[in-house]
Amino acid sequence: MNGWIVAAAAVLAGGGAAALWGVTTGSLPRRAVAQNLTTSVVCPVLLLLAQGYGRTSYVDLALLAALLGPIGTLVFARLLADDLAGGGPGAWALTWAAAALGAGVVVALCVAGGPGRAMVKLLVIGALLIGGNLVASRSLSGGFREVRGD
Repeated sequence: MNGWIVAAAAVLAGGGAAALWGVTTGSLPRRAVAQNLTTSVVCPVLLLLAQGYGRTSYVDLALLAALLGPIGTLVFARLLADDLAGGGPGAWALTWAAAALGAGVVVALCVAGGPGRAMVKLLVIGALLIGGNLVASRSLSGGFREVRGD
């Protein structure tokens, strides 16, 4: 067991506990935010495990999760638009914390891996993870007024 695997376990324990708590308690909009948090936790964990075990296939899984996770959250936001119209949960501190976690993991892995193709892939995953998380959280917290026509 090395430091990367220990870091993955710590991120999974902390973020998984927060996501589980959000999913099991609270209103429907809060559960949707917790679902979005799950993606923001799973991607960095997969990246850390890829470095810890030396398996690049985990990076591909993280790329897939970073791409499809926010899309799934946006689908939930669209389906729950009536329930979210009254103002969704204000989880901006959690959103920025998850974005900082993703950025920190990507930067640490870029430094550890050095320049190359793998670094470009990590930067793409980081951009998808952070951007998708912010857009999905924004849509869950009441959406975009320009799109709704308010």
